[in-house]
Amino acid sequence: MQFKNPEILYALFLLLVPIIIHLFQLRRFKKEAFTNVAFLKEIKQNSRKSSQIKKWLILCTRLLLLAAIILAFAQPFNSKNNTFKVEKETVIYIDNSFSMQAKGSQGELLKRAIQDVISNAPENDKISVVTNNNTFKNTPIKAIKNDLLRLDYTPNQLSLESAFLKCKTLFSNKKGTLKNMVFVSDFQQQTGDFNPQLDSLTNLRLVKLEPINTNNVSIDTAYISETTPTNHRLKVVLKNSGNPIENIPISIFNGDTLIAKTSVEITKEAETTFTIPTNNIINGKIIIDDTGLQFDNSLYFNINNKSKINVLAINNGDDVFLKKIFTANEFNLISTSSNALNYNIIDQQHLVILNELQTISNAMISALKHFTLQGGSVIIIPSKTINLQSYNLLLTNYNSGFSNQILAEKRITTINYAHPLYKKGVFEKQVTNFQYPKVLSFYETTSNNFTSILSYEDDKPFLFQSQNVFVFTSALNADNSNFKNSPLIVPTLYNIAKQSFKTPELYYTIGNNNEFEVATQLQQDDILSLVNNGISIIPRQKYFNNKVIINTSETPNIANIYNIKNKNEIIKNVSYNYNRNESNLIYQDLSNLENVTLSNSIAHVFNTIKSDAKVNVLWKWFVIFALVLLIIEMLILKYFK
Repeated sequence: MQFKNPEILYALFLLLVPIIIHLFQLRRFKKEAFTNVAFLKEIKQNSRKSSQIKKWLILCTRLLLLAAIILAFAQPFNSKNNTFKVEKETVIYIDNSFSMQAKGSQGELLKRAIQDVISNAPENDKISVVTNNNTFKNTPIKAIKNDLLRLDYTPNQLSLESAFLKCKTLFSNKKGTLKNMVFVSDFQQQTGDFNPQLDSLTNLRLVKLEPINTNNVSIDTAYISETTPTNHRLKVVLKNSGNPIENIPISIFNGDTLIAKTSVEITKEAETTFTIPTNNIINGKIIIDDTGLQFDNSLYFNINNKSKINVLAINNGDDVFLKKIFTANEFNLISTSSNALNYNIIDQQHLVILNELQTISNAMISALKHFTLQGGSVIIIPSKTINLQSYNLLLTNYNSGFSNQILAEKRITTINYAHPLYKKGVFEKQVTNFQYPKVLSFYETTSNNFTSILSYEDDKPFLFQSQNVFVFTSALNADNSNFKNSPLIVPTLYNIAKQSFKTPELYYTIGNNNEFEVATQLQQDDILSLVNNGISIIPRQKYFNNKVIINTSETPNIANIYNIKNKNEIIKNVSYNYNRNESNLIYQDLSNLENVTLSNSIAHVFNTIKSDAKVNVLWKWFVIFALVLLIIEMLILKYFK
């Protein structure tokens, strides 16, 4: 117990006054004549005993009465752990990721959490509130009430570690400040461990909100599995994190027009295929009817008119294999000899192939250097007999070069499966026992500053990449190599060409690093923008002679179909969808975390914070105690004989 006015306690010395009065009996006795002395002595003895008890009782009640009054004026109080003396700061993290759409016993987890925070947080105390995409620093809860009520879901989910570090930055640097950090989330399963490092003045309280069920079906992905001259076969994959469902409908729209509908039975995963005409431009949307999370019930996609890739083959060797790979339905292939080359068309290409040239002229070296600086890609296939100096003049621009030629048979045994050429859709698994292609001669390299794609059995490169130049170290003609007969040649050259001009994919995922290219020519100061329903976003972009490379990651942050526009001209469309990581409703086990407080009630957590800092005023109880003692004294004086 502590006192607001402790100096008043010196008045307790006044309690000596009644003690002195009662002990010394400072009053005179009057003598009276009485005939029967024996009777008087008996009365005196009885009354003296009774009087002594009464005096002691009155003394005790008066002492206690005075003491209670003095203590009441000193204003006593108590508090828990003396925290009232310490300045306090509170930071609240509210998880507004998509998994908080799940239904709890009182509605959506996020909406209920916001209501509870507004209702239970101290109305006038300054606090900080952090969400996955917003920060409200050092403000009363009533000042941000409307902002919190309008808080929407976001695809940008912070990891618990990131949220913890972000909350720590909102605390002041004052020493001795008591810091309360409150996390309100469903604590969905995440990669990485959460081991917060807390000091003695920081309290971390985790409020885990639990849905009433974890059933959820999501559209996981969609892709074109096969293309014929007349149709695309669009495969849709669904995933289920709850109980099996016998019949879930799936619909596909082109704009607002329903073009296909079916239903599937799903336990954990299900697939279905739709047939879409190849000649139509599709601004598509796939929809399922599921009562779980809503963000993953739709998926946007686009099928645009194909932009053909411009390929220029400069030949001094056989180009039949190139014509078989770069067919007219996907590529604009120009095949010419070095003597007949029109240098003006190089800048119009996306990919240039030097097919077994014996020498490379200075004019061609200069043109190719400018071409690659403008984002173009080059494939270099050397001849068996080359002008080494001319090749190295070109390769020096890309930090590589050839040294001497080795006349020895080598097998091509190593595939870099992690390289973008082979990373997606080429191999179902890593192959170790394929029929190895071989060469009879090859050129050694003068640098290791490149990425090896295909290698010989001694790990020397057969095909390597340096910047946007792909270099074979051996001639591919039939007299020197059987690589043209290998299954590797088609995906290798085809994917190099595909990556030389990255046309927009079926759709992109918000939050990933996405890159695509748009074939267009812009005037000075023109820029491309992504536009949808009044939303206009200027993405990061880089302009070259005949294309614009667009990069996006966090924006756009709303799933939909966006027009790629140059001023008022729509060039093509591109689709963005939310990441499906939160579709699986599996939650973390927090019981093993140390030095944190777990709860499932926001009200309970805030009541605990308030009680930790609550001052209990006790002076009223001492006033009541004094009144009770006064009544007791009056009763003693009146009824005690």
